[in-house]
Amino acid sequence: MLRLIFSPRMLVAFLMGFSCGVPLLLTGSVLQAWMRREGVDLSVIGLFSLVGIPYTLKFLWSPVLDRFSPPMFGRRRGWLLLFQVLLMAAIIGLGLTSPRQAPWLVAAVAFLVTFFSASQDIVVDAYRREDLSDNELGLGSSLYVNGYRVGMLLAGSGGLILADHIPFRLVYLIMAASLLVGILTTLFCREPEVAEGTPTTFREAVVQPFAEYLQRDGALVILLFVLLYKIGDQMATTMTTPFYLDLGFTMTEIGAVAKLFGFWATVSGGLLGGVLLLRLGINRSLWIFGILQAVSTAGFSLLALVGNSLPGLAGAIAFENLTGGMGTAAYVAYMAALTNRKFTATQYALLSSLMGIPRVLASAPTGYFAQWLGWVPFFLLCSLVALPGLYLLRWVLPRYHDE
Repeated sequence: MLRLIFSPRMLVAFLMGFSCGVPLLLTGSVLQAWMRREGVDLSVIGLFSLVGIPYTLKFLWSPVLDRFSPPMFGRRRGWLLLFQVLLMAAIIGLGLTSPRQAPWLVAAVAFLVTFFSASQDIVVDAYRREDLSDNELGLGSSLYVNGYRVGMLLAGSGGLILADHIPFRLVYLIMAASLLVGILTTLFCREPEVAEGTPTTFREAVVQPFAEYLQRDGALVILLFVLLYKIGDQMATTMTTPFYLDLGFTMTEIGAVAKLFGFWATVSGGLLGGVLLLRLGINRSLWIFGILQAVSTAGFSLLALVGNSLPGLAGAIAFENLTGGMGTAAYVAYMAALTNRKFTATQYALLSSLMGIPRVLASAPTGYFAQWLGWVPFFLLCSLVALPGLYLLRWVLPRYHDE
């Protein structure tokens, strides 16, 4: 087991996860904090979640990445290197904008960041599915998620702490430089073997992945479940940074407690989730972890009642991130197991795109909900929104059998 955990393949999964995790919060909580400091209206901050639309639509261009190969480094590594370089350039460009003077230019450049980030996600997900054997996939997915969290920690916690001492422009330049880790990983990792029966024409790359999936029993119900399982958690997460600021916490406190402390809870949740997945299986894990996620989201309402309390902040964040890490471990393993190796990029992109829809579309009006309802009812609402996804488990799980 230890030899597998510390193998080069698992290291690659972890480092690629890191590279994918860095960009997400640079157009999320870090950008929200920057805009709030610049005096941008709260409703506009909520609408800025729409720049994440590429995360929800990435299945539209994923067939191109299944069908064609760049002239160098192979089908997966070639695309990955291209998108990583473009992503680094876009993050640098975002740091050179001004939220107060040109908010729509900020939105345009942030959109480019999310597009190249989503494209990187497509290739990394396909690479992991093709590089790892079926019995390695659960562990590899867990390490990928933890690497992703490390990247989010650097961008979220590190970015907010740095922003209390240096201009946001320099913060974004530092975060862009951190993506060199992903570029070096791509240059030195191996290219996965091409699965037999992969698309040889563009029509096969576009039609067959969707046709093969939709012919499965209960395919539409599974897609709806993927869409709704984490919707409440994602809606709540969209507004947590403005919530902390409104309670009177400084950005250093948010970075040190809400991000840094929460990071270890998330990593622990991912590892605990991986262990429990082995013992409980995916079926029972999705039930238990999903319920815990909904309960932890309601914990923010309690924090809103308590007010500016660092122990209260630490407790709410620890519980939410612990259960969120557990839920994500089961969620990612479930989606990966559903994909066909012949169409890895397209099918996984379809599932993960649905996973990202709540973060973008359902999260867009959260600023209005928070202003209208207040923080306590808002987070209670987010908990209730999680119930439909749990309800669908009674139809989804009979179509999935743990080995």
